Amino acid sequence: MKRDFLSIADWLGKELLQILELSKKMKANPKKFAKSLEGKSVALIFEKQSLRTHVTFEIGIKQLGAHTVYLSNADISLGKRESIYDVAKNLERWVDAIVIRTFAHKNVTDFAKHTSSCIVNALTDFEHPCQAVGDFLTIQEHLGSFKGKKFAWVGDGNNVCHSLMLFAAKVGMNFTAVTPARLLPDANIVNLAKEIATSTGARIELSSNPSEGVCDADVIYTDVWVSMGQEADREEKIKAFSGFQINTELMKNAKPTAVFMHCLPAHRGEEVTDEVMGSPQSIVFDEAENRLHTQKAIIYTLLKGQNREKLDTGSGRRKLAHSRRTTRNDSRTARKR
Repeated sequence: MKRDFLSIADWLGKELLQILELSKKMKANPKKFAKSLEGKSVALIFEKQSLRTHVTFEIGIKQLGAHTVYLSNADISLGKRESIYDVAKNLERWVDAIVIRTFAHKNVTDFAKHTSSCIVNALTDFEHPCQAVGDFLTIQEHLGSFKGKKFAWVGDGNNVCHSLMLFAAKVGMNFTAVTPARLLPDANIVNLAKEIATSTGARIELSSNPSEGVCDADVIYTDVWVSMGQEADREEKIKAFSGFQINTELMKNAKPTAVFMHCLPAHRGEEVTDEVMGSPQSIVFDEAENRLHTQKAIIYTLLKGQNREKLDTGSGRRKLAHSRRTTRNDSRTARKR
């Protein structure tokens, strides 16, 4: 039975940790896996601009010996020129997996429902699970462990925040989302993360005070304030984020050993200063590199049948409920990357 990579919520904590372990093996010895997916084909559907996600998926898949075909919005006009159902049914005859970077989260769940090919969510307006996996590999490399550590997200409660919060809850890392009061993360995601955290020992918290929210943090993470498609709201959003910039003064509230992360692209001088971006605490380019290794591990896991252990009934119910919820939340969370 095929599996998809649509949401961090769909995977057990131990499965996510196994993906991180596989990522480290692939990073340390890429030649060992050079022909592991020989004969496989993967379609890359990108409706949104991309640097890191596009390059790392295309190169990574080819490094594993598989073929890729890149389809932009101009190529297929998803849901307009042809329905998602018809595109999915065509592609399943030709490819083993489909990587989708799109707007509405419902697009990826519909694809998963209509095709026998494995589906990978390369970003929707509601989640960015591949980003989260790369980020947590980077955190593991620099901090060693997750338990007892604090992750402070500072910015918009957006798609990236959702995936990171869920991942932290799954692996037992404390997570504080520091956002303006009107830009909180989705309530359903917060509630699910808190539910998961009861069994892993993580603390999931919300704050609207940057200095307090990042206090004693091991990781401080931010994202752009104005994402693609939000340009009309730029002035209003910039005002909302007054006091949320990551600068040397804010970093002083974290632990002296804290690291700075950003999913990129960064708007230097807005959400983060040049000084922090270029500081020894910044690990943003380690983070970007690790997208390559973790996405190779995700594709390999799906196509080689790794981690086929079925989720328990409760997790399955949460997965279905999560998929339904995202439909009505997409309109609220026009995001980026």
